[in-house]
Parts: sequence; structure tokens; C-alpha cells
Amino acid sequence: MLKLKCAVAAAAVLAAVGSAEADPKTNLLHQWATGSDAAAIAKLGEMFTAAGGQWQQTAIAGHTANTLAKLRADVVAGNAPPAVQLKGPEIAEWNETGGTASMDELAGQEGWDKVVAPELLPVMKPKGSWVAAPMNIHRINWLWASPKVMQAAGVTEMPKTWAEFNAACDKIVASGKICISHSTADWTDSTVFEVVVYGQDLDLYRKAFVEGNIDAMRSDGMIKAFEQFRTMTSKYMDPGMNGRDWDSMSALVGRGEAAFHIMGDWTIGLLTAAGFKEGTDYVCAQAPTDWGKPGFILNSDSVVFFKQKDPDYVEGQKLLAHLILSKDFQTIFNQAKGSIPARLDVDLSNGFNPCQQLSQKDLNASIQAGTLVRSMAHNMTVPQKVRGAMMDTITEFVATPDMSAKDAANAMADAAEAQM
Repeated sequence: MLKLKCAVAAAAVLAAVGSAEADPKTNLLHQWATGSDAAAIAKLGEMFTAAGGQWQQTAIAGHTANTLAKLRADVVAGNAPPAVQLKGPEIAEWNETGGTASMDELAGQEGWDKVVAPELLPVMKPKGSWVAAPMNIHRINWLWASPKVMQAAGVTEMPKTWAEFNAACDKIVASGKICISHSTADWTDSTVFEVVVYGQDLDLYRKAFVEGNIDAMRSDGMIKAFEQFRTMTSKYMDPGMNGRDWDSMSALVGRGEAAFHIMGDWTIGLLTAAGFKEGTDYVCAQAPTDWGKPGFILNSDSVVFFKQKDPDYVEGQKLLAHLILSKDFQTIFNQAKGSIPARLDVDLSNGFNPCQQLSQKDLNASIQAGTLVRSMAHNMTVPQKVRGAMMDTITEFVATPDMSAKDAANAMADAAEAQM
């Protein structure tokens, strides 16, 4: 049934753009090489093939920098890939080169501006023209919890503020369990830290992590955030975090060995793959905030299109973009990945995890409340080199127990300023 629906949709879009003789093909450069990420992107390949296209992919394992290095090498060699997984400021930077391909005609035909989350529009359209297609919306500020560990420690409800969180952790540590399941790395440390900053001071988050304001990075508010983070790393995380695989963090919660885990919603895919059940083995809630409103830190995977001379690749770009923004793909991909659709008009009542349904509800509430922000740690705000400098300092802070919060704030500001 899926193949039939995709084939019909593909025929419609190709006819609309006048490509009856096209042989659409693509080669998607991406970094989804393992685990639930690889399984999710495989869905796109299946749909592209079912729709009559020739699917190829180039998966580059590891850090985003590895994918960017491959992209730069291909562009310099005059062989820009037709489609690349990019996001955040990287889209605008590559758009500035003049090498990106416009999808405006297709976007107009399919009404993307009316259905894509508004926070994503300036990212996908850095100068007003669609050059990228969003695949999903990840929520970063999730708190995953083991109800069994909480109950055994006498914690009766999910903490809503950082004071409540610390009080809960004190009880959990006293019960003999790990409070925060964590694996230290630049991106995992920065994920938790940005959730702390956001939860303590929304305005500070926007100034420091969205706008890249150096004074905000040195501020008393940032020092306070580092102090809270130090409490978490020194009292509530266990020594095993130094050698733990990042994708095993959620399993500690699922198995009832740790109480909490702060991480994005790809955690759903990991928990599901391990056989853990929502409501029994784990529960989810918005990570603590001290300002009493719905909150949402957004990350989004997207595919950027680069200009091609081969008409088959051009038609493949149109087919790929059409499929990515289709309700079918947005549903199938996000059910596999744990995120929610970038389209706001997809019904999540069937086949989506309860945490995904809550994510969509909280996304809409945060849009109304004006609290929706993009993620620094997941490369949706400041330039990559600035982000890297900030993340290095955050991880240095975790690895250096005697580094003061004030010194960390100043070091982060200095490192970021040096890259501007």
C-alpha cells in the first residue's frame, strides 16, 4: 500500500513540474550511519525507490564535522552532492556560496509555508527562498524518568523546577541509585547544560545561545547555571559517565538503575528498540523550568539541495523534497526516529508514542507562549566554530572538578569571542 501511495504521489509531482521523461535519482550525503538514525533514513530510501527513483546514499559516521569535510571536498572538486543533511546556520552559510538549489516552485505548489512550523521557516529559507526541506522536529528539553526508582526513593512526581529536581536527586542518591544517567562528551554535556540555562533563564538563553552575546555568557545568570550544572555533575551523576556509550544512557533508566536522563527525543527510539515500555519502564516530562510556562528547545534535521547539471538529479531533488514534506514520510520517519513531524498538520493520535504526542502539544503551547527556541548544542543557532568553542569549554568544566563556575563562564565567553 505504501509503495502504491508513494508511486501515485511521485507521478503527480513529476507531472506537475513537467518531467515525464525524467529518471529521478539522488545521492544523499548524511551522518545517520548507525542505530535508530540509520533505520529512520532507510525509510526514506525505501519510499524514494518505491516512487520510481534511483536511491543512493553516502553515510559518514561520527561528528557533523566529518560530513562537512566530505561536503567541502566534493564542492571544491566540482561535484556537489544533490542532497545533504545539514541544519541550522550551516544552511545559511552554504546558501551564501550561491550553490544551493531553489525548491520554491514545488514549495508553492504544495503549500509548505502554511504547514511547516514557523520557527523553521527562516532556517529553511535563509534569504526567503526554500533551499532545504525539514524532516522533523526534535525536542531537546526532555526529562526521562524511571517510575520505579522514583517511587522507591519517595519521589512522588516529576520535578517541575530545578529546586524540585535537586530535592528529588538527593532522595534518589540516598536510596542508593544513580540520579542522572549521563555519558560525558561535548554534545551530551552541552545538551544538559543548555537545558539548565533555558530552564533557569529564558532571556539569558536567547541572548547567549541564540544571539551569541558575549556579555550574556559572562553574566551572573550564566555563573548560576554553571553552579547548578556542577551540582549535577558532582553529586547526581556517577563515575561511569566517563566511559559510557552515549546510546546506553537511556537503558539505565529503562532497567531501573537510574532515575533521570536529560536528552532529546531520539531517546524514544533507543528505549523502544531495547523493549522498554512507556508508562511502565519510563515516563517523560518537560525538563525543569523556573518560569512556569510551557517550554520547547527545538532541533530539526533537514536536507539541503545543491545545484546540479544532470537533469536526472534535478528531478530527483524534486521527488526527494516532495517525499520529505509528504505526510506519509513525516509520519513514518518520525515514528521510527522518536521526533515529531515538521508539519503541524499531521495527526499523531495513531502510531505515535505518548511522549511524541505530548511533544506536539507542548510545541503548540510554546509557540503560543513565545517560549520556543532553537538548540545551540544541536547546531541550530550560532555558527559551527562558535558552537564548538562553547561546547569545548562546557566539557572542560565537566572534566575539571575544581574549575569554578565563574571561571567557566569567562572561559566560554573568551572561547566564543575568539571565533567571532
